[in-house]
Amino acid sequence: MSVQHHSQRLNLRQLHAMRERAEPIACLTAYEYSQARLADAAGVDVVLVGDSLGMVVQGHETTVPVTVEDIVYHTQAVARGLSRAWLIADMPFMSYVTLEHALETAACLMQDGGAQMVKLEGDAQQQEIVASFAAHGIPVCAHLGLRPQLVHKLGGYRVQGREDRQAEQMLADALTLQQAGADMLLLECVPSALASRIQKEVHIPVIGIGAGSGCDGQILVMHDVLGITASPPKFTQDFLKGRGSIQEALSAYVAAVKSREFPAAAQSFS
Repeated sequence: MSVQHHSQRLNLRQLHAMRERAEPIACLTAYEYSQARLADAAGVDVVLVGDSLGMVVQGHETTVPVTVEDIVYHTQAVARGLSRAWLIADMPFMSYVTLEHALETAACLMQDGGAQMVKLEGDAQQQEIVASFAAHGIPVCAHLGLRPQLVHKLGGYRVQGREDRQAEQMLADALTLQQAGADMLLLECVPSALASRIQKEVHIPVIGIGAGSGCDGQILVMHDVLGITASPPKFTQDFLKGRGSIQEALSAYVAAVKSREFPAAAQSFS
């Protein structure tokens, strides 16, 4: 399947239309200009400047040390490399504790960083913040399942939603956040069946990472796609293996997402 290249920037309406016509949304993280340029050329639909940069760029053990300034700096660099992809920036740990603080952070990421959307980790407790963002015209992506900012509280990086009670809660949270005004939902490390169920219940694009093939789109960390992570998670795949260039690897990733070959059962949780 050939990737359609559009000269203009993708917008939220188009991403929602992709969900409606069941066209998989290919998403990828990027942290600097050259990566952004390559991702854009490969036909990536959505680029996320993730707080995963704390681990893959800065060498920290978790995403917790990443600051708003860090995200703004990397988002600025990525924004300069994009001509088509929709750009999301992560709201780092403790940068949205109060409503006022959250709005300040989002304003920084959009005005200074050039992000078109912000992403925050959190369950239904974040509904007030999501509603406020919606009221202020700030596009927001909610993040459920494994929330890396809570790694110390969760006791490590573990699949979330395996128990019935937890699964029901996650579905309820997804519906609450959508109702509050979330424009998109990211599910991380969630059993495939639960992710598919959430996707059917909500009407916003659901992007998965380790959440099976039933989502509207997939996202991976750039470094995992290129096989340069020390110990990559189970849900990733090295697309550079057996290919001649980074550009080929990224194009292969996009093609695999679009054809639904990725993720396969090996990269999913039951």
